[in-house]
Amino acid sequence: MSTTRIEPQIGDKVVVTTEYRGVFFGSLAALDISEQTCTLTDARSCVYWPKSNRGFIGLAVAGPLDGSRVGPAASCLQLTCVTSVAICTAEAAQRWEAGPWK
Repeated sequence: MSTTRIEPQIGDKVVVTTEYRGVFFGSLAALDISEQTCTLTDARSCVYWPKSNRGFIGLAVAGPLDGSRVGPAASCLQLTCVTSVAICTAEAAQRWEAGPWK
């Protein structure tokens, strides 16, 4: 039996995408799937990631790799038109929190 959770929980570190092509990271504070909204705390945006990330899912698995552009954290961010919520690995969360922008 797998121990992997299939749904994000409040407090999880997540990567969220929106229909406007936004890619965000933070701690999940609220999620309403039916309304396509969520709230993140300590939220960051990634405006660029290299091919080595292999897409936005790679940001949840490995975190932003060298060459990524991740902005500073906002204490709270409410997102609308949410299209996906992916739970991050511990490694990915650590890289996101470093806020790489070179």
